[in-house]
Order: sequence, then structure tokens, then C-alpha cells
Amino acid sequence: MEKDHLVEMRGICKYFPGVKALQNVDFTLRPGEVHALMGENGAGKSTLIKVLTGVYEKDGGDIYLQGHDGAVSIKSPQDAQDVGIATVYQEITLCPNLTVAENMYIGRGHKKTENWKKMYADADKILQNLGIPISAKQQLGSCSIAMQQMVAIARAVDMDCKVLILDEPTSSLDESEVEKLFGMMRQLKARGVGIIFVTHFLDQVYEICDRITVMRDGQLVGEYEIEKMPRVDLVAAMLGKQMDDMADIKGDYTTYAGADADELVYEAEGLKSNAAVYPFDFHIKKGEVTGFTGLLGSGRSECVRAIFGADRVTGGKVKKGGKDVKITKPLDAMKRGIAYLPEDRKGDGIIGSLSVRENIILAAQVLRGFLKPFSKAETYKIADEYIKLLDIKTASADTPIASLSGGNQQKAILARWLFTHPDYLILDEPTRGIDIGTKVDIQKLVLQLASEGMSVTFISSELDEMIRTCSRLVVMRDRHVVGELTGEDLNQNKIMSTIAGGEAK
Repeated sequence: MEKDHLVEMRGICKYFPGVKALQNVDFTLRPGEVHALMGENGAGKSTLIKVLTGVYEKDGGDIYLQGHDGAVSIKSPQDAQDVGIATVYQEITLCPNLTVAENMYIGRGHKKTENWKKMYADADKILQNLGIPISAKQQLGSCSIAMQQMVAIARAVDMDCKVLILDEPTSSLDESEVEKLFGMMRQLKARGVGIIFVTHFLDQVYEICDRITVMRDGQLVGEYEIEKMPRVDLVAAMLGKQMDDMADIKGDYTTYAGADADELVYEAEGLKSNAAVYPFDFHIKKGEVTGFTGLLGSGRSECVRAIFGADRVTGGKVKKGGKDVKITKPLDAMKRGIAYLPEDRKGDGIIGSLSVRENIILAAQVLRGFLKPFSKAETYKIADEYIKLLDIKTASADTPIASLSGGNQQKAILARWLFTHPDYLILDEPTRGIDIGTKVDIQKLVLQLASEGMSVTFISSELDEMIRTCSRLVVMRDRHVVGELTGEDLNQNKIMSTIAGGEAK
């Protein structure tokens, strides 16, 4: 092992039944660098991290750490912690019912928690040094997701970690929160901490990282210095093919041209809910792709939740297929041919304890009634059909869905709703936290479904993705609809100026 390296992983292998998750992978981390670990979902990033942190036992290869003679054995997360490796996950693993200080010191194997006054004073000092603007006595659950992640990082720093792993830490943060997190990362970098940054956001990689390691299909593609790796080359390395910088894909699909193309599939007038969204009007035609866009917290998700009845509807009139209907709960919407893929994949989407097959047939079974269950043979036939249709990477239909990568979980939830054969599909952040290749697959699927006559509402935080996919955008600001854009107005400048200066309707 070279002296200027913090971590060296050499020839790492990990196998699961029917899957070679890691095949002779090398990875190197240096002191005081932010090193991006990138690749499509299923590329092996999470598995490599879990091997390094002792969650998984490797099946081959060696791990070397600075300050240790020879290869080290990391067989548990506690072993990783003991050698100075700390991990902050996308889903916060701390205790929201405890104070910030208690979360920083719980399970640390010392008696600081027995001296409460000293514990809070020490915690406040650490928070202050790291520029985290909260009190050690504050209950963690009352803090924003960004602050909770920073508390998790502060805990790792106080444990004198030499290696900090950040697993998709920015997927739920707004721009100001991302900047605060990056400020802390730069502080740690200056102290010589090596940071492994797992993310799908290219802009963030080029803003904060020094090097990139790219993986694909469980293998190492290469390690690159950031200034020597153009973005289009990075995308090509991740996908294993050249890609025209996410070029316009609308031209590959024809607009729906049936005799009923002008039919209004769904109409809402003065719709509002208990989620504090202001009354709004909305309609969608057969075969149309619409979108709700706006800054984080603008009300875009609240609008589609009201349409689906996921939040309590408190006013407005709704028509489905030209007829007055009442949609007050999700089952009402489902019975009228509306499907909804929610923003929170893990909280509102997958049932982690069930298999891929069971997750796929769930919505259709609810519509059919649990007293009329699908036969086992039917469920396998359905699952296999949609696994093939959406190219869901899973060892089998009986694999627990929780063990799939995020992108493949998303495809399974999408399969669940497609099997209900809706005429109106709502997708809220369907590509968040998933790889570029899967993003393009989902965008192409949306355009294909629309060309066949399905109406789709698509929400994404990425404006270029909305522009590529939607033919009409409803623009939101502060829970108000402030504009509607089509045609030549569907460009980033017009969208941003509408968000910034549109008049509320």
C-alpha cells in the first residue's frame, strides 16, 4: 500500500446467488480528497461500500488502511468504526425522538451520556466548530433532513473518522442545504479526511469532487481526475456506450393521433386539499404528457396528491371522462383509472418485506379485492411479463424488493401501476436518485405510453428532464399556479423567469 493512500481495496469480489455483484474491483481513497463513486443502479457501488464498512463479508480481495500493517479484516460496522470509517446514509439512521447530543453520543461505548451538562456543552462545541446552526438540546426529529444529515456527520467527526462515506446525501436537499453540506465537506477535506461521495448528480460531482471512480455491472470501469473527465465522457463510461448528452428524445415518438385525441381525460376546477395548496384548475387530454414544475416546496407534489386523493380534498370539482366524480381517497382514483407513483419510493412505494412479484401485483389485487386473490401461477406470469418489459434487474420474481437497487425498485413500482392498465398515470419524481441510463429508460417509456394514448403527468426536479418529456408545463410558486407553458416557451429561461416573476392566479 502506498503511504499517501488512506484506503486501498484490491481485487474485491462479492457473490450472491445467481449474481456476481463485485468482480475484482479496485478502489483507492487519498487523504483530503472528495472521491465520487458513480455508476448505474446495480453497478455495485452500494455493495462495495457495504464490503468496506463490514455489512457484507467479501468473497475475495484485500483491504488496506493507512497506519495498518498488511491487509485488514472488517467483519462488522463496529470494526469499520473502530478503524476510523464512518457512513452517513441517504435514509437517516439516527433516533428522531432523542436530542441532537444524545444522537451524537448514543452507542459510543463511553460514559459521556452520564454527565448531561458536559455532553451538551461538548456537542454544542462540535456543532459550532462545524458551522451547524442548531442546539445540542434540540430534538432531532424537529430538524430538517439536511440538519439531521449534518448531525450524523458531526457524530462521525467526533469519533475521529479518517474516512467518511456519504451515500446519496443530497437527494432530498434544496440548493441552500446542499451548499451548507458542501461547506462542511470542504472543512473536513481541509482536515485531511477522505470522503467517498456516492451520488447521481453530475453538477454536484463537478462542484465538489477531486476524483471519480466509475463502476458498471459489478466491475471497475476506471478512476479519473475530475478536470480530465468531460461530462459526456463520464456518462458514456457509466452507460458503456456513447450518448448524445441526453439529446432530445421526443422526436423518436409520435404524438397520439387517435380520433379521441382532444378528449379531456381529467378536469379539476378550484381543487384544493388540506396540504395547504391553493385552489387550482387543471386538465389533461388523452395521450398528453403534462408536468408540474417549480422550486422545492412550491406545491407541485401537493397538486398531484390532491388529484389522486392521497391528501384530504377540501374543495373543488372534478370530472373524469367528462362526468362529475368524487375522488376523496386513493381507491376512488384507482377505480377511475388513475395511477400514482409517489415521490417517496421507500416510504409510500415499496413494501420492503415482500418480493418483487408481490409488489408488482399489489395495486391490481387491491382493485380486485383480497377475497378474490390471483392464483400463484397468475402472479408469476404477470411478474415475469413486467420484469421483462421494464428490464428489472433481479435474480428472480421472488427476490425481496428491498434488496434491489433504487432504480430497479422504481421500475417495480411502475410495473405495479402499469398492470392496473390506467388511462391516467401520475409520476412524481420517478427518476430521483437513480442512474442516468434508467432515467432515460423511464422517459422513453413515458413518451411511448403517451403515443399509445395514455395520459401522463410527470414531475421532476430536473428542468431539462421536464423539457425533454412534457408537452405542457404548469408552473408553481409558493403553492400557487403562476403560469402554463407550451411549444417554444418550453425552455429553461422561460420556466425560471415564470417561477421568479409570474403573477399568481
